[in-house]
Amino acid sequence: MAEKAASSTSTAHMVESDDTDAPGRTREHAILEACRWRDLRGLRALAEQPGGFLTDNIRQQAWPVLLGLHTGNGETAHDASWKELPRHADEDQVQLDVNRAFIYYPNHQTESQLEHRKIELSSLIVSVLRHNPYLSYFQGYHDICQVFLLVLPPTLRTPAVARLSALRIRDFMLPSLGPAIAQLRLIPDILRAADPALWVHLSSTEPFFALSGTLTMYAHDITTLGEIARLFDVLLAREPVFSVYMFAAIVRSRRDELFDTPADEPEMLHSILSKLPRPLNLEALITSAVALFEAHPPERLASWRTISRASVLKTARDAEACAAQSMDDGRVFFERQVRELRWIETREKIRDGLWRYRRPARAVGIAVLIGVVAVLLRRSPGISAYVSSWVARWIR
Repeated sequence: MAEKAASSTSTAHMVESDDTDAPGRTREHAILEACRWRDLRGLRALAEQPGGFLTDNIRQQAWPVLLGLHTGNGETAHDASWKELPRHADEDQVQLDVNRAFIYYPNHQTESQLEHRKIELSSLIVSVLRHNPYLSYFQGYHDICQVFLLVLPPTLRTPAVARLSALRIRDFMLPSLGPAIAQLRLIPDILRAADPALWVHLSSTEPFFALSGTLTMYAHDITTLGEIARLFDVLLAREPVFSVYMFAAIVRSRRDELFDTPADEPEMLHSILSKLPRPLNLEALITSAVALFEAHPPERLASWRTISRASVLKTARDAEACAAQSMDDGRVFFERQVRELRWIETREKIRDGLWRYRRPARAVGIAVLIGVVAVLLRRSPGISAYVSSWVARWIR
């Protein structure tokens, strides 16, 4: 413990010593030392500095540490056993998306080189899905995976993406988009706290404009590898909710443009907000997002109460917690969220059914029934499908 504390102090000292005669070498040494000691707080501070982790060679050291990978113990061994596993239900959609990959980068590739990249990308995604068949693929997942493919060496790609999927972007790999939408509801809360006038101006515009960016860690919208890799530095070094604060910072950066558009034209405002600004001043946005997070932490936001306790936003409230979790932990949280989603779906079906077939003579009995059902479902979510079908028959 004393050694780790000393390493953190050393890393912090090197971070502050960036104005030496060889700042590039000093910064690189600080990052590598933080990787060596698995100093996640030091890496977070370095990731937030301009340029992040500087090069892809350094990212190959830093990203696995941030994701909780332990090299040298077999965890990152190349594994072709996925080819013998049953097909995942979403593989056809994976192939459709892979066929559209690598549009903007890498540059100067021949047709055969691009085809090889697509084969690699398909293998990476399918390997993760077959080893973790409970995960649901979503369109845009391939955008994230192609960044890892281009930055990390082959032996690190699959375990890194698997941990990312189960422990950091799990909310997006559920059978419903509900948890992803719940994350977006935090954006108006951040704006309300940080910029009330802008919040009022956008109050008629649903935050769905941020779905593409947050869902894909911005990999679908940023078109240069250097910029998206640099953004991944800070997204991996910070807690998953930080991605939401990034979009809030993006919205605030367009304040003047948004006020030039009337508040009673939500479609036009949505159109503006659904595209990232050009040019993208990434370093300024990261600095702004950090300031927003520190001034208005998620626990102070009204919509934070609606976020599931099994959501990555709460189970990985900080990078240290995320790095310490296992793949089994990710699956347990996933299954808990699925049970919650089934409960919500059943509750809504019951409400809809009661509204459509409401009859005064049964009103009191049905109200009691709802209370009983709620208790039963919370005690044993597995009976939700049975109860839902039984209630539907009863109220006809």
